[in-house]
Amino acid sequence: MEKHHKFSIWYVLLGIWVVLIIQSYIASMFAVQTIPYSQFLTLLKTGKIVEVAITANQIQGKMKVDGGTPDETKVFKTVRVDPELSTILDQYKVSFKGEIESTFLRDLFSWVFPIMLFVGVWYFFMKRMGAQQAGFMTIGKNKAKIYMENELNITFNDVAGVDEAKQELIEVVEFLKNPGRFTELGGKIPKGILLVGPPGTGKTLLAKAVAGESGVPFFSMSGSEFVEMFVGLGAARVRDLFVQAKEKAPCIIFIDELDALGKARGFGVTGGHDEREQTLNQLLVEMDGFDPKVGVILMAATNRPEILDPALLRPGRFDRHVLVDRPDKIGREEILKVHLKKIKTVPDLNVETIAGMTPGMVGADLANLVNEAALLAVRRNKKEVGMPEFEEAVERIIAGLEKKNRLINLKEREIVAYHEMGHALVALALPGTDPVQKISIIPRGIAALGYTMQVPTEDRFLMKKTELLNKIASLLGGRAAEEIVFGDISTGAHNDLARATDIAKSMIKEYGMSNKLGQVYLAREKRPQFLDAGIRDTGDYSEATAETIDEEIKSVITTEYTRAKDILHHQKDVLHRGARLLLEKEKLESADLTSLLESDTSRP
Repeated sequence: MEKHHKFSIWYVLLGIWVVLIIQSYIASMFAVQTIPYSQFLTLLKTGKIVEVAITANQIQGKMKVDGGTPDETKVFKTVRVDPELSTILDQYKVSFKGEIESTFLRDLFSWVFPIMLFVGVWYFFMKRMGAQQAGFMTIGKNKAKIYMENELNITFNDVAGVDEAKQELIEVVEFLKNPGRFTELGGKIPKGILLVGPPGTGKTLLAKAVAGESGVPFFSMSGSEFVEMFVGLGAARVRDLFVQAKEKAPCIIFIDELDALGKARGFGVTGGHDEREQTLNQLLVEMDGFDPKVGVILMAATNRPEILDPALLRPGRFDRHVLVDRPDKIGREEILKVHLKKIKTVPDLNVETIAGMTPGMVGADLANLVNEAALLAVRRNKKEVGMPEFEEAVERIIAGLEKKNRLINLKEREIVAYHEMGHALVALALPGTDPVQKISIIPRGIAALGYTMQVPTEDRFLMKKTELLNKIASLLGGRAAEEIVFGDISTGAHNDLARATDIAKSMIKEYGMSNKLGQVYLAREKRPQFLDAGIRDTGDYSEATAETIDEEIKSVITTEYTRAKDILHHQKDVLHRGARLLLEKEKLESADLTSLLESDTSRP
């Protein structure tokens, strides 16, 4: 990689200093000493004048240096006074001539050469600075990273867990490899392909895989790189990008984070025709203008399709939308196999079990999981990565970093132990809840003093009302245990209450699970499709309905809290024994919980 040096004013000062030194040295070499005419006559009589050149008003010549070698001389000059100077010079046998020696060479070396040297140094550094900053004249050029066909080593074999999306894109690869097959029948490949999905699902990787499979140049640019402070630069970069793409056709243009550029016009705070809108308009014009037969495919990725301008999404522009969704269990297993090739693992590693422990994780999360497990194995001085490292990595990603050095007093540890045991016992007592895999009272992350880890046995896409109610009861089990044992409650249930309330709100306002309100959808405000932006639901309903919603949410929470307390009252003995065991071991596995419950016959 070429290393660029920043231009500094010290380079200029250093150059001036060098020029002055050189000029001073050259001037000293060619210096001419001016002496009085009387001293000239004295030197002439003593035989120290070697030769002279005479004009009408001046005498210039060479004289011997006092204390120097016989051949050492220096140049002198003086004003001519005696008109019969030639007679005196003949008398002392000094050679003379009638013209002064030219000083052109002396002037050249003392002034012109240093100036040329300074200009050369200045040009060198200006060229280096220009190469680094590209100059003002290139400000409208696009900033796309161009990967040629021999630079992309990514293929569909490097992409896993998104088989449906790959199938959609195989047609694009076929068109770029053999466009005549489509044009013979009059078919046209889609001008634009929009990859839509949550963050980290592999949209950019898919686009690179298409280019790698096709063997064509790949232009990659982020949507934010088009938008600049100066008006017109974004549009100029769009034009330049398409011009370069047409020159290298067939090729692929990929715009990442399209929502930074393609947000619906008039959606901004200013509401005016700003620079971003001009850039978007230019992109729309370019997409209309280029011929699909040329072989330029425009691909883009976004996780916020709901805010894109409708003109971008109409047929003829981004007319094919490919969903790159979160992978299911089988997809996660395939993704893990791809990343596990890069590390050394034990021979009997159960990839299916790891995939089952990671519901909801996307490709980026799984890549991070494999890397965390490898780092843990290195920290433990192991030669291979095993299941214990993957289990610990899952806990680190879900609950945060374990903080064994955090000092917690005995009373707080006891509260945390009963709180987490309450979660576990309620979850185990209710049908349809996720199995409890582990309980810990070791602090993790920023504020978690303990956690109960529940791992689903399979991916779920629908949940029944009874399952949602059971989930709320499980979340409130920790608060219920505190009240039963200590007769008081703590702040430890903050996150549990937030999650339980969110589920209750969704049941009442979105899923129509309220007996009083009936089958009505009340969450009017549209939320982002793939991002939870935390936008508050204002709702489009009367105040009476709002009061009913509040009453129903409160009723759900109160009912499930009472149910959790009833379950723990019936298992109070198990609650005490489990909390004591948890205080002793700090961690309990599912097998420990099973042995605790086997001796109890009072379960409802």
